[in-house]
Order: sequence, then C-alpha cells, then structure tokens
Amino acid sequence: MKSPLALARTFLFVPADRPERHARALATGTGGVIVDLEDAVAPERKMSAREGLVASFAALPGAGRQRLLVRINASGTPWYDDDRKAVAAWVAQGLIAGVVLPKAERAEDLRLLAEAVGPKGLLIPLLESAAGLAAVDELAAVPQVLRLAFGNLDFQADVGLACDADEAELVPVRLALLLATRRAGLPAPIDGVTVDWRDAQRLAIDTARARRGGFGAKLCIHPDQVAPVHAALGPSLEELAWARRVIDAIGSAGGGVVSLDGRMVDAPVVRLAERLLALDAQSPP
Repeated sequence: MKSPLALARTFLFVPADRPERHARALATGTGGVIVDLEDAVAPERKMSAREGLVASFAALPGAGRQRLLVRINASGTPWYDDDRKAVAAWVAQGLIAGVVLPKAERAEDLRLLAEAVGPKGLLIPLLESAAGLAAVDELAAVPQVLRLAFGNLDFQADVGLACDADEAELVPVRLALLLATRRAGLPAPIDGVTVDWRDAQRLAIDTARARRGGFGAKLCIHPDQVAPVHAALGPSLEELAWARRVIDAIGSAGGGVVSLDGRMVDAPVVRLAERLLALDAQSPP
C-alpha cells in the first residue's frame, strides 16, 4: 500500500478538540499526525470534538491530509459507532488518510472498520493488551493495515507490569510485534511514547532502543520530540555511504553476487542498502 506514512518515522498526537493545533502539527514536518478522539478528549467533549473536525480538516492543505490519521475510540465504547461512521465519511471525502484503532484485539473489528472506510483507508491497529498481543498475527494480516503500533503504557497497565524507564520487561512484546510485522510483509512497526517530552536524554535512549529493535517509527506527544526522533531513526552518514557503495558495486557488476571490502554482497544485503537509501529519501522535518 503506497503512502507517505509507510516510511514515516514520527507520528505526532494532537487533541481532536484543539483545531488550532492541527495545522501546526503538520507544519512540524512529522511523518504523520494522529488527531486523537480517544485519550486526549474528555467524555463530555467527544461529540463536539468529532463534529468540529470536518471544518478543521477542510482548512488544511490537501497534501497534508495524506499524513493525517484519526485515533477513534475503542470498539465497545459508547462513541465507537459514531466515530466509525465519521472516519468513513472523512476518508471518502479525502480529508484524512486513515484510522488508528486503539485497544486492537480482534481482527473482525479491523475488518469491519476496513469495510467502513473503503479500500483507500489506511488502518493502524494499536496493540495495548495481552489480548491484542495474542491476536497480533491476525491483526497484521487484515487488508488495509499499514503498520502495527505499540501502546507501551496501556500494555503495562493491562498485564500488571511496573516497568522502569528502560522497559526491559517489554522486550519480548516488542519482538513479537516485529516478527508479526515481518510475517505480514508490513513496513516496520511504530513504537510507543516517551511520556516526559522535556527529557531529551530519555527520548534519545528510547528511540535508540526502538531502532535496535527493528522499529521504524515512534509515537510522539509533543512537537519538540519530532526532529530528534526523526533523526535518530534515520540512517547515519556512514550507513548511507555504505549503502551507496553497495548499490554502485551491484550496478557495476551487472547484478548477482559481488564482494565489497572482503564481504559478500548478496540479495539480502542489497535490500538493506535499498531500505537505508529509501529512508534517507524521506523529507526531514
């Protein structure tokens, strides 16, 4: 599924009931903006927030809407049915690119959501529970799912974990999302949030962990997180130089297996080099 969100490294949350922030969120250069109807909006404001989004989205530039997602309320909540109808209309009108489904636990919920938004609507299931983890392969296999995302805080609450800042206990969970992503042939998954947006060191540590763990993007809760996360999840200058040399070596040899710096360069190595160059081609914030 071709979308600028497939290689996006940052997804910035913005409250649905703060329309003055929507254009500013896009202007940060973040790969994706997630307009949040769930956690960011109090129950008594959800209806008015939803009703105000049409005007907000219509005022945004068309190119920006390709980076726009809405996090609706979870299946089974009082707001879900109306949220689903609304996002279906917004996708059909070209106002948003797709939907983030929180508390994703059942493939059937995703399939019904896919049917509602139509074939052009992108879906990002947010895995936040033990039930979601158990169903991760089924969720990843649903048509129109673009990427998997990890709700690290809600997952801890669901299973009763009390993690330190390094979240070492969540390593197996993150690996499970990565493996499900690979089995489904999806772009790299999206890691969860760093809650203290003022702590640059913690953000750097968390983002480095995400990259080592195979995650290609991170959820952000403040504009100041966008640029450092984008940079940290991208290839280094050394990696790019290596990737270009790999592509040049393969091109000069006319394909097949070649040797570079005494090491064999075969198809998997070429795919890694191509991925690094593709990531670098994404416009920085």
